[in-house]
Amino acid sequence: MGYISWIILGVIAGFIGSKIVNKSGQGFLRDIALGVVGAVVGGVLFSAVGLGGVTGLNIWSMIVSVVGAIVVLWVYHQMTGRTRL
Repeated sequence: MGYISWIILGVIAGFIGSKIVNKSGQGFLRDIALGVVGAVVGGVLFSAVGLGGVTGLNIWSMIVSVVGAIVVLWVYHQMTGRTRL
């Protein structure tokens, strides 16, 4: 997957994950960064349990990325002491 695809996937996953975790988001740039990291984390987690990871710009990759973004955002909130789920 190219860098542009990761950024697009990260923006969408970060936005959705932020809305699920704390309803207000972290800010545009932080949502992008946490979303891209979440896409990578989601891919690793899903691959580790035998499910396919991020495969491109498709629905499955979006689900994997959003799950990863939720995990990353939860850890972020635990580390910063901000409001959580």
